[in-house]
Amino acid sequence: MSSTGKSPGMRRWGIRVGLAMLALLAVSQLIPISHANPAVDPPHVLYAAEKVPLPVKSVFERSCKNCHSNETSWPWYSYVAPASWIVAHDVHQARKAMNLSEWGSYTAKRRDEKLEEICEQLTNGDMPDFKYVLVHRSARITPDERAAVCQWTEDSRQY
Repeated sequence: MSSTGKSPGMRRWGIRVGLAMLALLAVSQLIPISHANPAVDPPHVLYAAEKVPLPVKSVFERSCKNCHSNETSWPWYSYVAPASWIVAHDVHQARKAMNLSEWGSYTAKRRDEKLEEICEQLTNGDMPDFKYVLVHRSARITPDERAAVCQWTEDSRQY
């Protein structure tokens, strides 16, 4: 036994496991992840299709647009596995759920549903996503901002 209390065999085993994990991490960097931002058609963007007050637009720009649009700003860690897998998955899922860049192509019924969901998700604390806010503190939404967005969604709904 050494002074650390571990046998030489245990240390060798620990070193092997550590090296295997490093090799796995290095190989995982080779798995391709899409960081594509589809083209934006300006007439389809939310702000072209809806009248959005500046305070509400500010919330969307700061807290929603990075995941829920085709204008994602991919941070450095989105290129490093396994974080890249999480970020890319979250962005692709967010775009499927609601895409501010494609708002104008939604049917009136779908826009109405999304407007209702926006307020619901903000009120429930489901959005912005906890992981995103953890890394992007400026994405937090105040109660006043939440109220402004919910009021806008209510005013904009077709029913």
